[in-house]
Amino acid sequence: MSAPISASGSDAGTLGLSPTVALAAVLLAATAVRLWVGASVPLTEDEAYYRLWSLRPALGYFDHPPMIAWWIWLGRGIAGDDPLGVRLLPVLSTAATTWLTLDVARQAGFGERVAAQAGVWLNATLLVGFAGEMAVPDEPATLFWMATLACAFRAQTGRRAWWLGAGVAAGLACLSKYSALFLAPGLLIWLALTAEGRRALRTPWPWLGALAAGAVFAPNVAWNAAHGWMTFAKQFGRVAATSFEPAFLAKLLLDQTLLLNPLIALFVGLAIRRSAAWPLLAISAPFAAYLAVHSLHAEVQGQWPAPLYPALVIAASAAAEETRGPLAAARRLAAPFGLAVVAAAFAWLLASPDRALPFRDPLAPYRDWTGFAARVEAARLGAGAAWVGSPTYGVAAQLAAAPALRAPSAQILQRERYTFETPTERANFNEPGLVLIPPGNPSGSLLARCFADVRPREPLVRGEGASAATYAAFRVAGPLRDVEHRGCADLPAGPEAAAP
Repeated sequence: MSAPISASGSDAGTLGLSPTVALAAVLLAATAVRLWVGASVPLTEDEAYYRLWSLRPALGYFDHPPMIAWWIWLGRGIAGDDPLGVRLLPVLSTAATTWLTLDVARQAGFGERVAAQAGVWLNATLLVGFAGEMAVPDEPATLFWMATLACAFRAQTGRRAWWLGAGVAAGLACLSKYSALFLAPGLLIWLALTAEGRRALRTPWPWLGALAAGAVFAPNVAWNAAHGWMTFAKQFGRVAATSFEPAFLAKLLLDQTLLLNPLIALFVGLAIRRSAAWPLLAISAPFAAYLAVHSLHAEVQGQWPAPLYPALVIAASAAAEETRGPLAAARRLAAPFGLAVVAAAFAWLLASPDRALPFRDPLAPYRDWTGFAARVEAARLGAGAAWVGSPTYGVAAQLAAAPALRAPSAQILQRERYTFETPTERANFNEPGLVLIPPGNPSGSLLARCFADVRPREPLVRGEGASAATYAAFRVAGPLRDVEHRGCADLPAGPEAAAP
């Protein structure tokens, strides 16, 4: 057995635990904390939006395929319609992804110490460590991405029939997020680079796996065909480049260095240089290349590379093995540093009240939604409005989930997002409404072109001090178009159209 590691996943520790037992201890503690935080902290705007999806499970939605909605629906059925219910399956999936990381590292030929350290390091990345409880599509996408790799490696070291399992897992990954489509070229590159892999490609099993993936993914394709290919158009439309913005590539590299954990990122760079765990790097290459190319014309959001993180930490752990001098010190500090930063962020999130601070709270997006919804309800009643609207789906979704608001909450722009709404849930735009415009959102200039009667109201504030966000408020009436179905998004806002 390899030398034991401590519960932080570094060198032989004082606890004398085996690497896998140390990983289990870290994971048990991390999962307990994530459940606590997940139950205690209000939903983010995106999570509140995906919760709306879960009220009407479907085979597809405007923004993404349906897996996250299915997970939230199941979690709400188990734990209730509250933050814990919304986040229950994502929290458990982070734990499952950690064990799949351990399994894939072993299947790739690494020893217990490297494999267990990779599992600890995954939880010590700032992205997975902090966001591992969030109900977003990246959670199921990462889980099923790793399940695909676990089955594929087993197929190459054991029974070829495991390719069917890989196909099913890949299909589920595609039902989570379309970035999983990059698994196909990644696996093909890996197989093509070895004689054993080329022999596998001459058997029917990988191709049967591809058919299985297509069969699992087919319901979402059928849903898109029945809904004007809306999700495909939105997501695949990102590929088209309309400008050249190389600064976004620098931002991608900086963001991922920080989100990986700078010390782990150091060993990821070393792994790429040394081709450590090269099969995992080969499988990851197509998606990583796409992200790099995308960043040359548009911003890559920090969580997009999440499915690559388990493979990257395995490669980093392999590269860190047998390091000496400063690199050995970095290896020992990587897990404690990442876990400490994540713990501090959780402590701040749980302990910091909704009060005025002398600086902008980096976690302000989580704050004061309950109080804000109560103030919105009072403003709605004062305006004689029958519904509340916003140009952003996040604000509309947060208010829709708030018990204090006793009227429909609607996004007034991209109404095609709301294919899941029932007639009784929809706002009646023929009645007066109260529209809230978030800070920095230019959509207020569209209101006068969408409604005949637009009257400013007292602005509403969420949060306090430097973290306060002021929302412009307008009472609107007399729709000039079919707002329920067409929204206001395609109206020209020209420079002459001042905010009403």
